Amino acid sequence: MSEKKNSSLRTMMKCAALMILLLAGASMIGYLFDWTGFSETNTVITYLLAVHMIAWLTDGFLWGILSSLVATFLFNYFFTEPYLTFSVNDPSYIITFVIMTVVALITSTIASHAKKSALVARRKEAETMAVYNLTNHLTDADNIRDIVGFAISEISECLDCQAACLCFKENGTPENFFLQHRSDRQQIRREIEDGEEIRYRMEQLKTGYDIGTEFYDWPIYGHEKSLGVIRIPVETAQVMSAAKIRLLRSMIESVALAMDRLYASEQRNRSREETVQERYRGNLLRAISHDLRTPLSGIMGTSEMIMDMSSPDDPRYDLASAIHKDADWLHSLVENILSLTRLQEGRLIVNKQPEAVEEVLAGAIDRISKQWPAYEINVSIPDELLMIPMDAKLIRQVLINLLDNAIKHTQPDGEISISVVKDEKTEFGIFKVIDSGSGISKEDLPHIFQMFYTSRTQISDAKHGIGLGLAICDAIVKAHGGDIKAKNRINRTGAEFTFTLPLEVQMHEQLS
Repeated sequence: MSEKKNSSLRTMMKCAALMILLLAGASMIGYLFDWTGFSETNTVITYLLAVHMIAWLTDGFLWGILSSLVATFLFNYFFTEPYLTFSVNDPSYIITFVIMTVVALITSTIASHAKKSALVARRKEAETMAVYNLTNHLTDADNIRDIVGFAISEISECLDCQAACLCFKENGTPENFFLQHRSDRQQIRREIEDGEEIRYRMEQLKTGYDIGTEFYDWPIYGHEKSLGVIRIPVETAQVMSAAKIRLLRSMIESVALAMDRLYASEQRNRSREETVQERYRGNLLRAISHDLRTPLSGIMGTSEMIMDMSSPDDPRYDLASAIHKDADWLHSLVENILSLTRLQEGRLIVNKQPEAVEEVLAGAIDRISKQWPAYEINVSIPDELLMIPMDAKLIRQVLINLLDNAIKHTQPDGEISISVVKDEKTEFGIFKVIDSGSGISKEDLPHIFQMFYTSRTQISDAKHGIGLGLAICDAIVKAHGGDIKAKNRINRTGAEFTFTLPLEVQMHEQLS
């Protein structure tokens, strides 16, 4: 602060000396004009010129206004009768003094305004150039490290300090280090231990920056989250002018845009790679599934022929039955894989027609009973004929997948039931598949309808699937305009799957 006062004092003394020098020079020129017989108008103009130069060469309005008043008094003192006094014999000189003072004030004011406007223009030009240089460098950045390096380098140069930057990871947690600018050729990494505390302060921030012991921390706000912190040393931040603060904010906004752009680009690249991988996987699954269908059909047909040709007490009958059961399971798995590929490619067409619920249930139960003859399935449906708009083939697949899932988790003597009711209030048909197995664990419950997710609580002798059955059920039901949910039974062990189908075709489906 003492250096700042000394600098102000030196500037004031310099301006005062300049004013004295120019007004003294104007007075000497006035004496020269008087000696050579020039009119007093030339002397007045000389004083006005001196006032204009003082206003232009000094800072602020004060020296221009002061010099205009002093010039008037000097003209009165040296060039009007009686000389060397402030008295005026000729009253007309009063008008001259007033006009001279007003003209000098206006001239000094205009000069000061022009000078101030020039300074503001130069400052704005410098700020614009600084932001432009930063933006230009950020455009060439390929990673966050480059963005941070360019940012702290430009900010340090503009603010004449050693700025730093702490980045946040994509999940919002701070890095365990921050980068600080030391020189044009050196930027150092400094370890940080209070990263979480800094993030908490940024989240609770109610002003433009947070004041720390070493730095003033300015947050970098992205489009959706905080991306990091620009750190300005305390000794620099405390003396920053409003213009410097505006410049810093503009540069921080440029950094935020560059970070957002980079993260968005990385996300697009990841999405593109995932899309390509998904397409390759879909093509592979579809090719494998098509290649498996033909031999599986042959295996199932041959095993049925052997069963027909053998008596139930023949060992070959049990062997053929086991082969047929496993082949049928593989065939169901292949059908699910093909349905998955059609769902992912948007080629699953839902052809809704009014169907009798009991016929759809009968088809699904018949298929399951052939594969699992040891299980008994209880059925409950309304007494009256219930017609629901649906794609019978797809809903039959939903029921088969749900029943197959129930059987895999239930012992042969356990309870498995399926029921359908008509809800007049919501105008939905409600389907429920209930088993008495071990139920669904809390860890599995939120994820069981995700693709390729398999339960960790299957019984030891159950065949493990690949996590497609329930995901396909979810997609088919939602394609019909319904919803599917799963929960554990309340009064006893077991799981309960419920899905709904609208009783009427939606208007937009009728129009399409």
